[in-house]
Amino acid sequence: MERPSVAPRQEPCEEIELMEPASLTVPFICVVLVVAAAIDGWKLKVPNWLTFPLVVGGWAAALAVGGWTALGMSVLGTAVGLALLLPAYAVGGMGAGDVKLLAGVGAWIGPLQGGLWHVFYAFCASAVVGAVLAIAMVLYRRAFRQHWLSFYALLVEFVTVRDPRSLSELAVSRKPSMLLLPYAIPLAIGSIGYFFWAGLVI
Repeated sequence: MERPSVAPRQEPCEEIELMEPASLTVPFICVVLVVAAAIDGWKLKVPNWLTFPLVVGGWAAALAVGGWTALGMSVLGTAVGLALLLPAYAVGGMGAGDVKLLAGVGAWIGPLQGGLWHVFYAFCASAVVGAVLAIAMVLYRRAFRQHWLSFYALLVEFVTVRDPRSLSELAVSRKPSMLLLPYAIPLAIGSIGYFFWAGLVI
């Protein structure tokens, strides 16, 4: 009498993603972005006590839940977040806290499926919102010519000055005369709006 055949046991495939979009990952990031926007709007800075734990916490969560592969994607997401805003920071377009905030977003979103693209698209949406808010602020204050000249000077410096240290010094000297936009606000609006549009928040 023949024994019934038994299907071979299949090991579960290792997933790169840290958590599913329906999990708490993206909603948690949305809450952090709202808190950062409120602080930035109040104090014109995003504090290190918020951004540094955000980055390190993203790495730790990735390692704990997804292993070394997820950790690598988390670190890569952090690097993408930094790289996207570093040029604007170098010419005084925003503060270091805003750059570290997007890096923290990348640390948590990077391990998700398509996470690096989500970080990039969140940045693009934030840039659009930031441009709209900046134009609205300029029109409200009726100082279009002054800020257009400041923007033109900033653009020329970015193209002609090759030394990052010199760019930083120019940015510091220019800051008192510039219209300051708390960039965590458009970063929160653009990123959260994109996350909902992409179906990452359920």
